[in-house]
Amino acid sequence: MDKRLLDILCCPVSKVPVRPLQRQELDALNKAIAAGQVQTVAGVAVQAALSEGLVTTDRKVIYRVEDGIPVMLPEEGIGTLQLTDFPAAA
Repeated sequence: MDKRLLDILCCPVSKVPVRPLQRQELDALNKAIAAGQVQTVAGVAVQAALSEGLVTTDRKVIYRVEDGIPVMLPEEGIGTLQLTDFPAAA
């Protein structure tokens, strides 16, 4: 993803900046999705694994990226508190 775009993107609710998901974070998220344990903040089950995503720098919300386009809709966010195996901050 373009660094200039990343520099201006932020969570539409909290205004916290975002960064790309690291591989281990993405793997943990996709494992939970495969187990049927992930919902958006709107309460909708997440069905499809993510190939790419953005996470707020406070690590509270994940937004998916589809075909290189960030989906920054508040109701599409995925709260990280529901992810029991989400890696600890480095």
